[in-house]
Amino acid sequence: MKVLRSIAVAIVVLVALSEPAPAAELPPLTVFAAASTYSALTEIAALYETEGGVKIRLVFASSGVLARQIANGAPADLFISANRHWMGWLIDRGLVDFGPPSVLGNRLVLIQPADSDTVLGLDDTLPGKLGGAKLAMGDPGHVPAGIYAKEALGSLGLWQSLQGSVVFLPNVRAALQLVGRGEAAAGIVYASDVVITDEVRIAAVFPPESHVPIVYPAGVVTGGQTPAAGDFRRYLQKPGIRAIFRRHGFDAP
Repeated sequence: MKVLRSIAVAIVVLVALSEPAPAAELPPLTVFAAASTYSALTEIAALYETEGGVKIRLVFASSGVLARQIANGAPADLFISANRHWMGWLIDRGLVDFGPPSVLGNRLVLIQPADSDTVLGLDDTLPGKLGGAKLAMGDPGHVPAGIYAKEALGSLGLWQSLQGSVVFLPNVRAALQLVGRGEAAAGIVYASDVVITDEVRIAAVFPPESHVPIVYPAGVVTGGQTPAAGDFRRYLQKPGIRAIFRRHGFDAP
């Protein structure tokens, strides 16, 4: 019996020694992303984790605010911008390793409260129909949606006549919420923003030629804490993930 017991103990020890040591757990992946990606990325990050990916910490704000935070040393691993400008701003400073040309696309739309009886359009009747009421949009000083909006209104010859009505917000979702609460008669947001609420409706879609293409580049932050940043960026290109983005209103071929 002592011999059998010794053999059994030896086998247990041998098996234990032959099993590989568990891999060191990777640190969480911190993703700084444009506010307009909130709903889609929250769903996608949860899916990535359930499929065996590392834990993801999502931080949302306007692209300009996030870019400046990264430049000031904020701990980020991946940056998803709502335009090329802020990605290029970080690349010029050697702070981001740029990857694919873009992850997503979007469309710029004019919105109004869902229960409004006014018919708004992108023509010279718009200032009169607003009658001095608020037109909500992102701050063009740092919010890509605001940059696109100012360019588009200028291209259509409406910027000068609307400046008295415009109210600048810290990000595009704030503009959406202001219109949804009826505190602004109209707003300029992305088509993907309208998908998340029934409190607003699209009054008009801006012609694509009225502004530079709306794209969302993704860049790995130099000196990030985890190698998972590149893996998650590739994950965003998978067909099934592209379908989720499309369901949330993005252009994701």
